[in-house]
Amino acid sequence: MATLAALAGSGGHAAPPPWQRTETRQPCTRFDLFRAPYFGDLHIHTRFSADAYIFGTRVGPRDAYAFATGTAIPFADDDELQTRSSRIDRPLDFAAVTDHSEFFGEVRLCDTSDSPVYDTQQCQLLRQAEAPGQQFPTTVAWLFPAGIPNPSHHQFCTEPGVDCGAAAVSVWQEMQGAAEEAYDRTAACTFTSFVGYEYTASPLGRHLHRNIIFRNEHVPPSVASYIETAAGGIPQGVWSAIEDACLRAGTGCDAVIIPHNPNLSGGMQWTDPADATEALRRQTLEPLVEIHQIKGNSECRFDRLARAGAGTADELCTFEQMKIADQVPGEEPPAIDRYPLRNLVRNTLKDGLALEEALGVNPFRLGFVGSTDNHDGAAGSVAETGWAGGQGNNDSSPIRQIGDEMRTNPGGLAVAWAEENSRDAIFAALRRRETYATSGTRPVVRFFGGDLSAVRCGSSSLVRDAYASGTPMGGDLGPVRGGRSPRFVVWAAKDPGTVASPGTDLQRVQIVKGWLDAQGRTHERVFDVAGDAQNGAGVDPATCAPRGAGARELCAVWRDPTFRRRERAFYYARVLENPTCRWSTRVCKAAGVDPLSPDCATQAATAGAPFADCCLGPDNDPFLDPLVQERAWTSPIWYRPESIARLRAEVRYGAQPGADRLAMRLVLGRVPKDFHPAGTGLELRLSDDDDILVLTIPAGALVPAGRGRFVLAQPIGPVRKATLALRKREATLLVATGPTDLSRADRADHLITVSLAAGVYRAAHTRLWVLRDGRLMPGGR
Repeated sequence: MATLAALAGSGGHAAPPPWQRTETRQPCTRFDLFRAPYFGDLHIHTRFSADAYIFGTRVGPRDAYAFATGTAIPFADDDELQTRSSRIDRPLDFAAVTDHSEFFGEVRLCDTSDSPVYDTQQCQLLRQAEAPGQQFPTTVAWLFPAGIPNPSHHQFCTEPGVDCGAAAVSVWQEMQGAAEEAYDRTAACTFTSFVGYEYTASPLGRHLHRNIIFRNEHVPPSVASYIETAAGGIPQGVWSAIEDACLRAGTGCDAVIIPHNPNLSGGMQWTDPADATEALRRQTLEPLVEIHQIKGNSECRFDRLARAGAGTADELCTFEQMKIADQVPGEEPPAIDRYPLRNLVRNTLKDGLALEEALGVNPFRLGFVGSTDNHDGAAGSVAETGWAGGQGNNDSSPIRQIGDEMRTNPGGLAVAWAEENSRDAIFAALRRRETYATSGTRPVVRFFGGDLSAVRCGSSSLVRDAYASGTPMGGDLGPVRGGRSPRFVVWAAKDPGTVASPGTDLQRVQIVKGWLDAQGRTHERVFDVAGDAQNGAGVDPATCAPRGAGARELCAVWRDPTFRRRERAFYYARVLENPTCRWSTRVCKAAGVDPLSPDCATQAATAGAPFADCCLGPDNDPFLDPLVQERAWTSPIWYRPESIARLRAEVRYGAQPGADRLAMRLVLGRVPKDFHPAGTGLELRLSDDDDILVLTIPAGALVPAGRGRFVLAQPIGPVRKATLALRKREATLLVATGPTDLSRADRADHLITVSLAAGVYRAAHTRLWVLRDGRLMPGGR
């Protein structure tokens, strides 16, 4: 697909990436300045997770990475024997094993025959094979300490001669070793592994879980689980641990924290911040959310039987919903009008807009990834056809898949737009939120917003033009000239699939908008911008083969007809494929029960009681459907009235070292909250893979000059002139240096970020800068 190749990325080694290299490795042969999509899974469990061990999983992290790259691994059967096996249909580009950090040491000691606790009742309970219906007591006995407000290690850890801490460190070291062995540091850059783990706070059955993903091999000496950090609060305790042992440790450690399964949190995953400082802390540490995985979708929720949604009227929000809102023992699924609104990402994003208006910072600025949460060590096992399950012997046979795990799904994938397949590059994409989630398939999706006046669908320069005059998914925008709506461009190409299982055509592309009105109320609206919801495509009910056609590619340049300059908003693209048979439909059909047949109930009665769920669908269930529309969700682009609206700048290179100059004019669309030079210092940063210039202006250094203007009283370093003008509608910052060394600004067309910080205010403007006649300048607005 020629268009796909052009839009996926094109560039060269002459230009630097907009991130620093922190690791020793060979340069990747493939480097795309305008980035390529890399598909991965950042949520995988192996035998080091207590629940996975209880389910019969015996593979370890090395096996999980091997599976991700194409090697078959064994799975547990009904008796927890490792007689089944599976292989991924297509290798992943990256993955992270994220075993539950709680009870690392206990599981290790119970699985080590010469440990002093090997023969204890607790350890025997872990190792004994049990039918899934008998696993609940074991699961409670092992995981209960992680489900109470004051968690603790198991009692045997306090016995003389037992060192659960040292055992946990040995597990952590083995996980690091497995990741290092799997990581391709050669120029081929075929696979990237990340070191990570899961923090599994589950107070009273509410999932407040998070995965911690580390940038490189520099990681803390031990994990910070819920048990070690509970006293500091959820999630503040683990935030503090990561800040202290990683981000501030001076070891080269870096990390992002990714919450998942808000749909099972009872509305507690995202609580209001105590103040603006805590809001900024959350925004910085938790830039992403896992929006789709085995235990359901967390975008939004609509009950088709009640004809109502949880904060939405979007009827596509029936997709892969769990009935429950948490895992509180004995609690019934809530009616739609009592469903916790912050179990859902879209509602949380809307609340973030209101909090930013009040606090000056958005704590819920969340980009999107998908992953599996597979507990078989099967990284990226997401194919609906022939899915082997993901919960050990809980779904090891058709009767258990349908009878016990019908509402689960194979899970999703994380897609990162990165210059190369390396840890630094993919981690940088995660940090800046240039990511999207899929429900398991592999469409390629681009999404930009901004001026974009030169961007045209079908143009071979679409991506270059978009990076020059707009921001990609995950970024933020200020007002464009004239106060009109920004332009948005979305482009999608279908998953090509495999020879055995070709990809599905695209049905349509939507843009989802959430906004805050002048009265402080939040709203949402979904716009169809490309494709056709009524294209007539479906499946052959007898074979599940596709019927009808959709599109191989879809593209649209769109403006928001409801846009208002002063209303903050977010926009994300949702890409829908044509309908296909759900994994459960294929399993049911193979068992002689056809969910698409009017005789389904009769067939199920013959097959056995567990197969009755095969007949659940639109007429009798609020969410389940024998057909699904696989989809992708891009990270949002946020419109912020006070963000950077316009930027003019020029790096003029001198004839000799130290003779370079910078001139810059930066316009904010609105004066930010609590933004005043007398009491607030400013930091202006110009960076690519290096800091080109960092200007720190202390509070009071800009002195009043009349009519809302403030000027720099005396030079600061190379900066000879700085003027800040605060107007009713916007703020303008002018900066000019004298002769200085700006050699870190590479003399090549490349992406440069201008960022501004003042108190809790943050804004960033990343664009393609171009080299012309010895001068480097932004290639668009």
